[in-house]
Amino acid sequence: MFLVALSFAYFAKALSGSYMKSTITQLERRFDIPSYLVGVIDGSFEIGNLLVIAFVSYFGAKLHRPRIIAVGCLLMSVGTFLIALPHFIIGRYKFDSSIRSSVNSTNTFSPCPASSPGVLSVGDNSSEVPIAGCERDFSLSMWVYVFLGNVLRGIGETPVQPLGISYIDDHALEENAAFYIGCVQTISVIGPVFGYLLGALCANIYVDIGFVNMESISIAPGDARWVGAWWLGYLIAGFITLLSAIPFWFLPKSPPMPVDQQLEISSPEQANSIKEHKYQADEPANFLEMAKDFLPTLKSLLRNPVYFLYLCVTIIQFNSLIGMVTYKPKYIGEHYGKSASTANFLMGIINIPAVALGMFSGGVVMKKFKLSIMGAAKFALGTSLLGYFLSLFFLAMGCENSKVAGITVSYKGVKGLSYQESALYVQCNADCQCSGKDWDPVCGENGITYVSPCLAGCRSSSGSGRNMVFDQCSCVAMGNLTARVGLCPNRKACDRVFPYFLTLSVITSFIISLGGTPGYMLLIRCIKPQLKSLALGFHTLATRTLAGIPAPIYFGAIIDTTCLKWGQKSCGGRGACRIYDTAAYRTAYLGLTLGLRAVSFLLCTWGFVVLRRHIRRQEQSPLTNGAAAGVAELEALRKEETHSVSSSDQSVLNSDSNPERETRLNQNTICCHCE
Repeated sequence: MFLVALSFAYFAKALSGSYMKSTITQLERRFDIPSYLVGVIDGSFEIGNLLVIAFVSYFGAKLHRPRIIAVGCLLMSVGTFLIALPHFIIGRYKFDSSIRSSVNSTNTFSPCPASSPGVLSVGDNSSEVPIAGCERDFSLSMWVYVFLGNVLRGIGETPVQPLGISYIDDHALEENAAFYIGCVQTISVIGPVFGYLLGALCANIYVDIGFVNMESISIAPGDARWVGAWWLGYLIAGFITLLSAIPFWFLPKSPPMPVDQQLEISSPEQANSIKEHKYQADEPANFLEMAKDFLPTLKSLLRNPVYFLYLCVTIIQFNSLIGMVTYKPKYIGEHYGKSASTANFLMGIINIPAVALGMFSGGVVMKKFKLSIMGAAKFALGTSLLGYFLSLFFLAMGCENSKVAGITVSYKGVKGLSYQESALYVQCNADCQCSGKDWDPVCGENGITYVSPCLAGCRSSSGSGRNMVFDQCSCVAMGNLTARVGLCPNRKACDRVFPYFLTLSVITSFIISLGGTPGYMLLIRCIKPQLKSLALGFHTLATRTLAGIPAPIYFGAIIDTTCLKWGQKSCGGRGACRIYDTAAYRTAYLGLTLGLRAVSFLLCTWGFVVLRRHIRRQEQSPLTNGAAAGVAELEALRKEETHSVSSSDQSVLNSDSNPERETRLNQNTICCHCE
């Protein structure tokens, strides 16, 4: 029952966590913030863990673990609801546009006014122009609620992993522990499947659905300004997390031992043997005594060289993994031209199941072949190396930039990047009073995308919403000089590469995940049983502090450097990025991911040497202790025999009445000669 309850809790926390990853792009656009700031929001979950995880892992192991997990699930639910709160506080979403929907679709208006009072002239910095009503627009700071809600989620998630895994390992049979943990880890990976699918569903629904006329919305889900119903998924995830807290309130502190096992344990020696393998938490004397033992216990844990090196390797690999997973939907969307909904759907239905199957298969392999600590380490490293070498092929699966006039190509179609706003203004739109800050792309008949209808030189328009058509566009030197709303779909070569990208992504995810469960068992088996909860908790603390918090931030900051066109906030200032340099994006994203993993492999070499020495010491320690005890017993028996020589009758009596001693003497003599 505990395994079922813990699996559901893992599912709930994984669903809400993956849904957070799936809404990265939506939050960036809704609150008009750059990628690095979204990384701060994503890392706030780890900040919540940082605040309490060391103490929860240490003190929680001595208290009622199931109920502490229940409290954690309750806090996670409250935090998830808090994340959705800003949607109900701020007003309707207003995307940046150089045009406004006309009241009647038969009306026409000119996107390119020859001269209009109050309209910016070429080169003006609109971010410096005061806009009426900005002092009342507090929606841009609403991301703080998302930040605080994610912190609360992190605090609530703290006891689930260390207390849950240690509870299973303490009370399950040794040969079943790895399989049970593999099952829990597999369920935790199935959670993201539903999380990303939920993200795909909500991303395809407009953020203000039910409150706006969708026919008047001129943007589609593939547009860089589209924002889905991000808040809806958080309400669903919060309710599921709330349900996961209920079973833990009714579970015991320690499960009762089966009757057949109680009958088998008939001697004190057998009971002591079981206690040595399965650590049973003692009833704490008082809180002060537990607090005094905390620092010495932590120092003892960190002096374990195998544990310390394992910690360093996983911190580096988690930096690579967390940064990659956080921005992978965004990478699929920006690099391969897919909508956020499509990217989330592909992550949930293709990529994540491969990870779940890999982790489950790793647990089965560990159980079937009964891998030792060294065997588990070799298996984990081998799968990681194979996955790494296959991942290098991602660098060759690139796409070209979209053809955007004045940014990636000239107005004549010649390729060349431009970071200067002045490149947007040419002779064909010189008569228009256009702002270079707007992002309202239109696709010309010539296959080139223009930043706005005004910069395309369009003189008139007809229709409304997504069906709007612009006419007499002087910069579109082909056909009827018309343009339509949206980017031009001219990346056929990219569409041919994308299936290969998905296939390789599934293969590498499966191979790397094979070593997940054996690697986790290596962490558990290289430490003392009484330090298990603290070791798991501190490992989670370290990886989330040194990987979970910084990785999304510096990954996002590096991705921001590849931006070619930034949006503008409603009150001025730089908003979210609208278009990236795909080649630079690919190099930065994949290069950083693969580079971090390469560094971790260097530490793995040293770790194998230390692990081999650690195992040899463990193998020699029982022999050394046994030999010393044998010599001491032999000396005592010799003294006893010398004393018994003085009385031959008593010696004979002793020899007849205590044959076990003579046998023990002979056995120890033989052992000493062998030594």
